[in-house]
Amino acid sequence: MKSIAEGYGRNSLGIILTGMGDDGTQGAEAMKKRGAIIFAQDEASSCIFGIPRSVIDAGYADAVICLNQMVDRILSLQ
Repeated sequence: MKSIAEGYGRNSLGIILTGMGDDGTQGAEAMKKRGAIIFAQDEASSCIFGIPRSVIDAGYADAVICLNQMVDRILSLQ
């Protein structure tokens, strides 16, 4: 995510999906600092909510979205 942030900045979209830990948070931070949009998967549709929770708690998620609505939300950005 850091290389995407450096190369594309505000023209990028970060998608944070289910997973354990907090390893997506630093990448999401780098992307947000350069104007990117960050979507995080919601708890109800996550098998393990660790990574999305970390990004949401850090304040980097622009939207928290159910997995089955993610594609529609991405397409709405066009």
